[in-house]
Formats: sequence, structure tokens, C-alpha cells
Amino acid sequence: MTPNLKNKAEVLLALFLAERERWVLWLPVLVGTGVAVYFRLPFEPSLWFGSLMLLAAGCLSVLMRKRPVFLITAIAVMGVSLGFAAAQLRTAYVAAPVLQKSFGPGSVEGRIDEIETRPRGLRVTLESPRIFGVGPAITPERVRVTLNGKQPELVPGDWIRVRAKLTSPPPPSAPGAFDFQRRAYFRGIGAVGFAFGPAQITDKTDHQDHFIAQSRHGIGARVLRYFESHDNPIVGGVVVALMTGQRGSIPPQVMDAFRDSGIAHLLAISGLHIGLIAGFVFFGVRALLALVPPLALRYPIKKWAAVVAIICAFAYAMIAGATIPTLRAFLMIGVVLFAILIERRGISMRLVAFAATVLLLMQPESLLGASFQLSFAAVTALIATYEYISRRRRTLGNVRARGWPPRVVLYLGGVALTTVVAAAATAPFAAFHFNRFADYGLAANLLAVPVTALWIMPWAVAAFALMPFGLEALALTPMGWGVEFVIAVSTKVAAWPGAVTLIPVMPDWGLGFVVFGGLWLCLWKKSWRLFGIAGPIIGMASLLTVQTPDLLIDAKAKLVAIKGTDGQLSLSTSRASAFTRDMWLRRAAQASAKAWPDDGLGPLKCDSLGCLYTNKGRTVALVQDFAALQDDCQVADAVISTVPVRGRCSGPKLVIDRFDLWRNGAHAVWFEKDGFRVESVNRVRGDRPWVPKPRKGGT
Repeated sequence: MTPNLKNKAEVLLALFLAERERWVLWLPVLVGTGVAVYFRLPFEPSLWFGSLMLLAAGCLSVLMRKRPVFLITAIAVMGVSLGFAAAQLRTAYVAAPVLQKSFGPGSVEGRIDEIETRPRGLRVTLESPRIFGVGPAITPERVRVTLNGKQPELVPGDWIRVRAKLTSPPPPSAPGAFDFQRRAYFRGIGAVGFAFGPAQITDKTDHQDHFIAQSRHGIGARVLRYFESHDNPIVGGVVVALMTGQRGSIPPQVMDAFRDSGIAHLLAISGLHIGLIAGFVFFGVRALLALVPPLALRYPIKKWAAVVAIICAFAYAMIAGATIPTLRAFLMIGVVLFAILIERRGISMRLVAFAATVLLLMQPESLLGASFQLSFAAVTALIATYEYISRRRRTLGNVRARGWPPRVVLYLGGVALTTVVAAAATAPFAAFHFNRFADYGLAANLLAVPVTALWIMPWAVAAFALMPFGLEALALTPMGWGVEFVIAVSTKVAAWPGAVTLIPVMPDWGLGFVVFGGLWLCLWKKSWRLFGIAGPIIGMASLLTVQTPDLLIDAKAKLVAIKGTDGQLSLSTSRASAFTRDMWLRRAAQASAKAWPDDGLGPLKCDSLGCLYTNKGRTVALVQDFAALQDDCQVADAVISTVPVRGRCSGPKLVIDRFDLWRNGAHAVWFEKDGFRVESVNRVRGDRPWVPKPRKGGT
């Protein structure tokens, strides 16, 4: 090593050692790295591989305890191995049968575990299902069924029988798209479908083991009934989302307005909501106890208030469905309140690390979800920002606002800063998962967040408290006024020109740079943290490298998309596979679909047997009938066939037929100088437990 490099290494080591108190913050990063490595593998490793790696790293750390560099390396490997092992064990633990082929219409019976209210009906998750004609050994542990039309009064815990059509959970709509099958696998859902006609209640239980789900459903039903009786079901749907976390009752146009205006985070119960509930309860209980002098003078009423706040925050988290943002917020707030009990001070960034580590060990699959990424990105960036501001205040002196006008300005400035920081931290993840960015989110949040924090959520606390006495209307009415205002804000801002910027799908490696750079910037304190700025810059620049497919074919060959000379996708039909169509357009940053050209003058020429598509000097035949197969195989560079080819086509460089689509799912094709680049859903995912294995004979 040259003297120059040696000096630089010594400087970096000195900086690293100077931030010893921040090392613990990297534990969830290491665990998350192990989880990410596990899910990126194209095959399923031996069940004990991660545990053996963890044991080996632990032994190495003991042996190298006197050599700091090797000790730190061994501990880092332990963290990665811990995440890898946790993901392996979780995958094995939740393993359950998945419906192998379509069923029904036929009789399906099961006990309701969860009910979701939707604008057009109900969606129920059934546990311990009995599917007529399907053996117990291959029957899924849970199925999800959509109920349309008028239904009897259902509550969690009821046994019901429906006539339904079921299929296995749908695969991703394109290579690299959201994996519904993986999410269903970890939720224990082995089949999805829809019912014909009303459900029949076959048995009612005491519901003791479904108390939380029943409470959630009961609260939502009471709130909806109240607002429907006042001809305001839209407000009722938003109130239900804020109180129970169930957003199914919100009409799609209202949800779109919340997303496009940048305030959809208000509907996801997270740190804001849990913190407000806990804060209102803590200060309210403490204030009430302080009114009784004998209690206030003789007993630790602050600790009593903290206990009540922990209980209420936990109850709210459970009623809200215990989602990832909810659990993260509860864990953090619970530790802060527990610190009051033991007369210690909570350390904010360490709370984030604690919450992230617990969630990753309990639910490793959550790392891949938008909820986990958005939630922790926002809270980590906010805490890092306010840590920096706090340090600057100690250096320059604390300035306090005097009088109401300065305090209002300071509060709005805090909301603006919070919005800017949170938007900047979550923008790359929104681009990766949702392919959109709300340009006017700052304006919408400046109006909606104060109303939510200072008006809506206090009335939500009051509504919860009054419900046991049947007096919730006293709180729901003013709460509805605030919700009406927030809905109006979202609708108005979403209607502004250019409210949303569409973004193509970001490469995985680009997101990796964003994550590592952002963590480096937020978790360290010394000046070397500024090197982390390069990560998000490189990550966002990766969008410039994105090349959308020239050809897309869905798994059932019912929908085909081609890219024209203008770079826009044209779709073969606007009537089939609506979800797949919307997903393809969103990933291509395209607001609407172009009509499939049928004038025969452009790059696409069609007849009743199929189409010929020419682009970049390549000709692709889209074959829909055996009669066209022989001719198209002679003139085309590639053949995409909805009928089996089975060796009948030897001329083209690329052949994708019905069986390829059945085995490997949707395909994406890029035209390149030396041929074609092809990706398929199942080849990208690999041989993993949540990827169905097509059986001979098909379905």
C-alpha cells in the first residue's frame, strides 16, 4: 500500500472510530441486506444455510476479538447472516398449499377471518376453507373471495358458504412488476376469486378469537352507517380509513385525488396518527389526574398517563390492522413512553433502528414492500434533519417564538420543512413502486396536515372514547367537517395542471444506490456523511438508462403491447386484462393507451390470422391461428404465437408460444443489434417457494 493510500485509510478508520455511538444504527441495514440477498437469489438455498453462516460468523468474531478490523467485519457478516436466516425461517414457517388449477364455480365454505368493505361490495378472507372436490392436503389455509351485491350481515368469525370461482393468486403482470403471488404466500392466501350470489351463514361462533377483527369491522360499520344516514358516504369512507386503516370504502376517484395531491400518506395510519393518539391520551390523562391534588402530589401520574397512552396506542395499532407503518410507529412511541416509566430519555434514531430490526426479524418480506420503504425512508430522513437542526440550535443558541403569529408561522414552517424532507426521501421509492410524483404535494400538505393533526385526529380520539356509550355522533360530526376540507384540498390540488409527473420504472441497482447513499447521509454525524449525496444522484440518474420493452405479451396471450417509433405503447385491446394494461402503462410512464394501429400503413399490419410488426429492422409475427404459422415462420425474425408451435418453426431467432407463456408467465422483448433480449416473469423470479410450478397438462 502506498503512503498516500495508507494515510487515507487511516483517516477513514479514524472517522469510523469517532462515530462509535452510531454503529448500532447500522444493525437493521445489515439485517436488511441479508434479507435482500435471500429474496434476490434465483433458487431456494438449504434451510440451514443462513443459520450456519450466522454461527460461523459468531465463532469468527470470538476468535478475532483482539483484531478490530476483522472483528468488525465478522460482526457485519453476523448481521447479514441474521437477516438471511430470518428470511429463510419465515419462508419455511408460512409455507402452505396453493390452489394448483382453477376451481368452480363450486361450493366453498370457511370461517371469516377478515372483512373489507369496498365501494361495490365486500371482500372476505376465509380461514380453514373447505372446497368441494379439493382434497384437504392440497386445500389452501386461507382464501380471499369478493362478494358482490346484497349480502347478509357478516362479522369475523362467522362460517359461511358461497358458490365461487377460485384461482391461484395472480402472477406479476410483467417481469420485475409487483409480485402478488409472493405477497399472498407470506399472508397464507392460497387462492383468490369471486362469489356468485349472496353468502350463506352456516354457523356463528362466540368470536372470542376474532375480537380484534370484529372490533375493527364493528367500528367501521358504525361509522359508515352514520355518514350514510347523513348522505355523506365519501366522508365516511375516509373517516373509516383514519380510524381503522381500512380504505376499501373510499371511492377510486377520491383515492386518486389523495395520491395525485401528495397527501395519500394521511390515509395510511403511521407515525402521525399513532403519535397523535398517544400524545392526546398521555397529556389528557395527565391533565385530568393533575386536577386531583391528592393524586398529583402523592403518586407518579406522569407514569400512569404513559401506561394508559401505551395501552391506547397498542389498541389503535391493532384496530388499524397492524400494518408495517403502524407497527413501526407503535414500537417507536412505545419505547419513548416506556422510557418515561424508567425515567430515561428515548434516543430517536436508535428507536428507528430498533423498530426496523424488530420488523425485519418478524416479517422479513416487509423489506420488499412500498409500505416499509416509504415509512422508514421518511422517518429516518426527518429525524436526521431535526437532529442536525437541534445541533445547530445548541451551537447558535435556541430562539423561541413569542406571540401567536410567530408561533403559527413557525408551525407552518415546520410542516413545510417536514413535507419537503419527507417528499425528497420518499420520491425515489414512489418512482420505483408507483411511477409517479405529486408536484404540488407541499401546497396540499401545508393545508391538510395541520387540519388532520389539530382537528381531525383529536375528534377521532373522542369518537373512540364515546363509542361504548353510543355517543360517537358528537365527535363524528365535527370530524367529518375536517375530512370534508381535506377531501376538497386533495380534489382541488389534484386538478391543477401538471399535478403529477409520471416516471418510468427505476432499475433495482438504482434503488440500491439511493438506499445506501441516503442511509450514509442520515446515519453518520461527521462531515464524511456528505459522500452519501452521490447515492441518490446516481440512483435517480439511473432513470435515464431505462429502456422500455419493444414488445410485451401477457401470460394468457390476451393482451399484447408494441412500442411505436415515438416510444409510446399501443395495446391490442382495451377490453381485456384491465389491471395488466394499467400496470404496463404505469411502468412505461404513459398516462393513457394508444389505439392499436389497424390501417395497415404503419409498422403493424393485421388480418384475421394475426399481425406482422416491424421495428428497428426486425419483423415480429403475432400468430393467432395455425394457418398463419408456416408463412410467418419464413418471413419473421421472431414469432409470438398464441397457439402451440412445438418445433414447427425453425427459421426465426426467437419463438415464444402458448406453452412458453403458460410456463414462464408474461414476456418482455427488447430489439437489440445482435438479436433479441427476452425476460419472462418466472425466469426473473427463479425457482422459489412462492413461484408456482406448472404441472404437465396445463390448466
